[in-house]
Amino acid sequence: MQFARTTYRAADHQTSSEYLDALVAQTEAPSEYLLGQAAALIAQAKRPVIMAGHGVILSNAYAELKAFAEKASVPVITTLLGLSALSDTHPLHIGMPGMHGPVHTNHAIGAADLIIGVGMRFDDRVTGDVSKFAPYAKLIHIDIDAAEMHKVKVATVPIVADARVALAALTATLEAGDHRDWLGEIRSWEQASDERGKQLQRSDELPDPISILGTIHKVTDGEAIVVSDVGQHQMWTARFYQWTRENSHITSGGLGTMGFALPAAMGVKMGVPDAPVWAVAGDGGIQMNIQELATLRQEGIAVKVAIMNNGYLGMVRQWQQFFHSRNYSETPMTGPDHVKLADAYGLKGIRVKRREEVEPAIREAMATEGSVIVEFIIEPEANVYPMVAPGKAITEMIEETAQEKANDDK
Repeated sequence: MQFARTTYRAADHQTSSEYLDALVAQTEAPSEYLLGQAAALIAQAKRPVIMAGHGVILSNAYAELKAFAEKASVPVITTLLGLSALSDTHPLHIGMPGMHGPVHTNHAIGAADLIIGVGMRFDDRVTGDVSKFAPYAKLIHIDIDAAEMHKVKVATVPIVADARVALAALTATLEAGDHRDWLGEIRSWEQASDERGKQLQRSDELPDPISILGTIHKVTDGEAIVVSDVGQHQMWTARFYQWTRENSHITSGGLGTMGFALPAAMGVKMGVPDAPVWAVAGDGGIQMNIQELATLRQEGIAVKVAIMNNGYLGMVRQWQQFFHSRNYSETPMTGPDHVKLADAYGLKGIRVKRREEVEPAIREAMATEGSVIVEFIIEPEANVYPMVAPGKAITEMIEETAQEKANDDK
C-alpha cells in the first residue's frame, strides 16, 4: 500500500494532538476487502484476544481501541509499551503478555483462536519460543510499518495502516460480538493464580514493591505519570501499578537501557508540567545517570524519585538464581547513601525501612516542593513472578522456585 507523503511539521500546529491528527489524515484507510476479511475472522472466532502495543498510544487511538474492543466483546492485552492504552480497570483488560506476563494472560494467548495485533511487533519478550506462540490462532496484524508484516508471525490478514484509522474503520465494519464465556474462563484462571502473594516479601517488615506502587497510585489519585528504569522494579511497575491515566507509563522498550528513568522523567515533567511525575529505579540503574540530580535542582524540575534498593543488580541476580545455581557473580553491590546524596545535590531525601512508613513518605514527597528522592529498602532476594525462561513457550512459566515454595509452606 502506498502512503501520501506529508509536508506537515509540528511547528505548523499548536498542539501535538493537532499534529497527530494531521498525520493521520494523510494515512490511507484499509481496503474494504481487508476489513471484510478481518471482520469475518472476528465473527467466526470463539476465543479472540486483542494485543495492543505502543502504536495505539503513538496514534492517539485510545477511544478507537476501547470502542473496537467493546463492540467486538474481545479481551484486551496491552504490551509493555502499550500499557495505559486501555485502563487496567476496564472489564475487558486482562494484563500484559510475555516473559513476565500474568499466568492467565499468557494462557489466554496459548488458547486463543484469533490474535488481533494492533501497533505491536511481536518481539521476543512477548512471544517466547515463536514456534509455540499462539499455536491455535489466526492473526490479524495492524501496523503502520509494512516491514512488520509477517516478520515474526505470518498474518492471515495484514493491514498496513495507522492504528487509529484502522480501528475506526474495522469497528464500523463489525457486527457486535459476545465473548463473555471466553472472558469468564480467563477470569477463572486469574482467580486460581495467587500471583500477588508470590510477589510479596519474605519479610513482614520491609516495604514490598507492590505496596509502594499501589501507594503512589493512591496518593496521586492515579494521575501520576510513572517513568521506570530497567530491571525487576520495571516489571513490578508494569505489572502492579494500576494504569488508569492514558499514556502514563513511560519506559525503555529494548536492550536494557539502565539509567533511562531519571533523564526521561525530567523530559516528561517539562512536557507535562501539571502532572505528578515519578521516576522508579533500582539502586543499580539510578547511579548510571545520577548526575542529573544536579539538573533537577538547577532547573527546578519537580520529579519524585522512588529507588527500590535491594543491594543487588536485581534482575541479573534473579537470572543467576534461576539458571546459574545462585552463582551471584558481580551482582551484589554497595551504593551511596541516597539520603546524603540527595542532600549533597540540595534535594530532600527520605529513607523507608518499614512498611508502615511507605505512605507517610510518599505523602511527604508529594507535599515537598521540587524533586525528592525516596529510598525504599526492599527484600534483597525478592523475585518477579511469573518468569518465562529463554527459549521456552510463554505458557511454560516459572511461578515460584522450589526453595521458596518450601519456605512458604513451613
